[in-house]
Amino acid sequence: MKTTYNVNEKGFYGEFGGAFIPEMLYPNVEALRQQYVSISNEPSFQDEFKALLRDYVGRPTPLYHAKRLSEQFGAKIYLKREDLCHTGAHKINNTIGQILLAKRLGKTRIIAETGAGQHGVATATVCALMGLQCVVYMGAVDIQRQAPNVARMKMLGAEVRAAVSGSKTLKDATNEAIRDWISHPEDTFYIIGSVVGPHPYPDMVARFQSVISEEIQQQLLKKENRKNPDYVIACVGGGSNAAGAFYHFLEEEKVKLITVEAAGKGIYSGESAATTALGKTGIIHGSKTLLMQTNDGQITEPYSISAGLDYPGIGPLHAHLYQTRRAEFIAISDEEAMQAGKSLAQTEGIIPALETAHAFAVLKQKKFRPEDIVVINLSGRGDKDLNTYTNHYDL
Repeated sequence: MKTTYNVNEKGFYGEFGGAFIPEMLYPNVEALRQQYVSISNEPSFQDEFKALLRDYVGRPTPLYHAKRLSEQFGAKIYLKREDLCHTGAHKINNTIGQILLAKRLGKTRIIAETGAGQHGVATATVCALMGLQCVVYMGAVDIQRQAPNVARMKMLGAEVRAAVSGSKTLKDATNEAIRDWISHPEDTFYIIGSVVGPHPYPDMVARFQSVISEEIQQQLLKKENRKNPDYVIACVGGGSNAAGAFYHFLEEEKVKLITVEAAGKGIYSGESAATTALGKTGIIHGSKTLLMQTNDGQITEPYSISAGLDYPGIGPLHAHLYQTRRAEFIAISDEEAMQAGKSLAQTEGIIPALETAHAFAVLKQKKFRPEDIVVINLSGRGDKDLNTYTNHYDL
């Protein structure tokens, strides 16, 4: 798709993107770059991919009209229920696509990074499904705060390796996964969990997640007799659920895109992950993007109560959407996200992942018209975060 907001032939979204990688990884990344579009467009690939999304993941996921939430905020609010996917989040859409690519490229060993654990679980799931070895890197801090997902990964047969450097969170897990990949380039495929990393990963992950916005258009047409909403809202760490929810609306300028980052304890508190407010252009994990860093280029440690949002950068697509002002970026604090998560649970009977709760907190900050159709991508369920919720509210 040749468009204003999608990747160009050199792997860039405007000035962001590219593949800044060690020489040892060049053959792997180049082979993937040359083949990912042609392989994923093959009829046999598409047939297998769509069948697994339908029969294994449970797609299409519902587009649910949240009536009580709509009454509360004075608009027609729909929730895209990615929390109802197998494994409890949108991550499975991408891991199925990438595991099918890995098999066609002859790879026998899979590695992945994970923050909140949802991508790790989704990777472990598809590795079990396909009978491939699986190693998941996870920050030591995240292993403690996301214990249920660690147990799920191990139950699925994955080896979980702790990253003990830096802040011991998502950034550090990604560093360890890349080191592993450099050491095992011949047999190993790295399933990246977000729209980050060297080209072609940001584009590839966005394509596999674009099923979300494709379904939104089809479902809205049936429910509202129109394909496009007025607003699409999604949280962003690296940004895969937002990329998927935005994909088919990128060229539809009348559709307002709202991207929600983690302000942590306050944007300027020193404990934040609000990349667009705090970041400047830099290179992280093989991609040129917006990145939280010191004046001399050292990466600033991010923080969020949500393990999936404490990444010091954003994907290059989102950096481009920010720079071109195609999307509005809003930072939500820990406390605002916690309140929004509890409110959704007690208004609609849905407990969201803490990542997703950030997106719902935007409803208090925006003024909508009664006729506005607002779609929020409910990217994950909150089982993994119950301890954080219950400790916070002393339940």
